[in-house]
Parts: sequence; C-alpha cells; structure tokens
Amino acid sequence: MAGLADSGSNPDVDLLYDINGLAKAAPPWFDHVMEFVGEFGVLFALLGMLVWCWWGVRRRGGEDAAPTVAALVWAPLAAGVAVLVNVPIRGFVERPRPFNDHEGLEVLVDGKTDYSFVSDHATLCMALAVGLFLANRRLGIVALVLGLVGGFIRVYMGVHYPTDVVGGLALGTAVALLLSPLAMALLTPLMRAIERSPRGGWLIKGRGPEARMSRGEARPTEPGERDLAA
Repeated sequence: MAGLADSGSNPDVDLLYDINGLAKAAPPWFDHVMEFVGEFGVLFALLGMLVWCWWGVRRRGGEDAAPTVAALVWAPLAAGVAVLVNVPIRGFVERPRPFNDHEGLEVLVDGKTDYSFVSDHATLCMALAVGLFLANRRLGIVALVLGLVGGFIRVYMGVHYPTDVVGGLALGTAVALLLSPLAMALLTPLMRAIERSPRGGWLIKGRGPEARMSRGEARPTEPGERDLAA
C-alpha cells in the first residue's frame, strides 16, 4: 500500500505539486503564516468557536441548553474517537509522507516522520466542525469552511497528499455523524443531570436574566422600577 502515489503521473501527485507550488511562489512571511495556521491556527479557531458557542448557550439558557451542550461536548470526543480510528488505518496503508517520495516540494514543517494517510489534522478539524454544526448551524457552517481550508493548507505545506486530506475529512465526518445518535442519547441525560445540579448547573445555564427566566424564576426588579405585584 506504500505505493499509493509513487507515480508522478498520478493526479493526486500532480495536484500536490500544483498546490504546493503556491508555497514556492509565496513570500517567506506568508509561508510562515500558513505554517502556523495549518499546524495550530485552524484547530485553535475551531476550539475557540466551541467555547464561544457554549458561552452563548449557557447565557441564553432555555429548554434546548442541555442538548446543545451535549452536542458541543460530543465534538471534541468525536475528534478523539476519529483519531483513534485512524491509528490502524495509517498502520495498514503505510503511506510515506509526500516529501519522502517526491523531490522539489516546498516543505514548510520539519520533523514529520509518521505516515501520511489519513491526515490527523483533517480528521480532527472536520470532526470538530461537524460536531459544532450539530449544535449550531450558523457557526457550524463557518467551522466546516475552516476545516476545508485547514485541509488545503496541509497540502500547501507539503506534508500531505490531497487524498490524505480527503480521507481525513471523510473520516472525521463519518465518526461525528454516525456515532452522534448514540453519543447524544448518552450525553443529553448527563447534561440534564448536571443542569439540575446545584453545583454544576452553571455549566449548562448561567445566572443571567434570560437563563433565570428559562428556569421559571422571576426577573429581578430594576432599581427604581415599581413592583406591580405588590
């Protein structure tokens, strides 16, 4: 299986050279930016979006708070499961990194000694993005675009073939979607139990006016506001 992309006439290799050729033509500072974004930036952005979504959910409260937080919890769990699934896949395929078999690539990151197929970065990013999409459609669409951009950058960096990225995107999507019914069936009751907990309830619903009203509590009287029920 190591010969998946040994031939230079392989469209996978041709596309690799086309995309990586952009790195050769770009100024060094831009390549440094792409290196950071490809290695850390996209992942950090996706994790930040998960936290942002969670903060908005707990502030807003409502009946759907627990299921939404359950979906947000599932996103990183799905990413972890997808990477674990990828371990035997990489060991079975044993595809070398493209710079080991093809000369003339502009490799932006050193020290990559593991196998290339499937891309862990693409797998992680897409699992996180799909998990966020299950929780919030609007943010999820942005996350999906980020995941695709992250996959493109991995090829730009010269550390993956395009099919490595496509495989990672497919694996992350499959794990996050196919296991989501089971995950939600287990996580939603757990989040509801935490929501009812005196100590952990703040993780699901905050103490703002919207959250208090969603729990059936009266809105506090503002200073100078007359209490009509008095």
